[in-house]
Amino acid sequence: MSGTVRNAASDAGDHPVVRAGARVGYAASGVLHLLIGWLALQLAWGGGSGSADSSGALAQLGSTPVGAVLLWAVTAGFALLGLWQLTELIGPGEAKDKIKNLGKGVLYLVLAGTALRIAAGGSGSGGGEQTSSMTGTLMAQPFGRILVAVVGAVVIGVGIYHVVKGARTTFLRDLRENPGRWITRAGRLGYIAKGIALVLVGGLFVAAAVQSDPEEAQGLDGALRSLLELPLGSVLLTVVAFGIAFYGVYSFGRARYAKV
Repeated sequence: MSGTVRNAASDAGDHPVVRAGARVGYAASGVLHLLIGWLALQLAWGGGSGSADSSGALAQLGSTPVGAVLLWAVTAGFALLGLWQLTELIGPGEAKDKIKNLGKGVLYLVLAGTALRIAAGGSGSGGGEQTSSMTGTLMAQPFGRILVAVVGAVVIGVGIYHVVKGARTTFLRDLRENPGRWITRAGRLGYIAKGIALVLVGGLFVAAAVQSDPEEAQGLDGALRSLLELPLGSVLLTVVAFGIAFYGVYSFGRARYAKV
């Protein structure tokens, strides 16, 4: 039975539709990060009212007739990319790689669900409130504050991993060939900026655990807004916004050169 399951997963991962869909998913990630970067830039200089996170970006994408159609392609792309990541769990490989595949697979499927809800006419707002609500529920459990702190520490670790991956350009190992100087530079800046944003998100979770206040836990939008409270906050947020947009540019390159 295990061999049958393994073969079925391998066949699913190698199916042309899934492989092509995974590339569409990487392109969808490019669109998403470009929009988040734009929303963050507006936030830095007092313009716009959307949330600078995935929900806000997808909602903005769906707010125009052309974007509403594109949103369905984004939904399919994220769903197939998530499916491809999960098929990588079956078969040989190191445990750490399988954990990454699982995390990425769940993340892309969640993004697909969010995009589907917005494409079907649902709301894309309230990301920060949902995060606070889930944190409050978790904190109410036995050892809840410790669990929230652990979540924050894990997110900080993932953020540091992104920064190191960008600084050392080890993300090129994910590609079947060198994408060229400009895509490499975009990837380096993008990974570092995204890592910084994740460290901020994780820090807010840790702060929520320490202060026993679920409202302190925020998603990406809240983390980016926290930069505005720092000296030269608008400048710092502008730099991070451009970095996130560069990650979007890299994602388009990844759509072409990724090992799928």
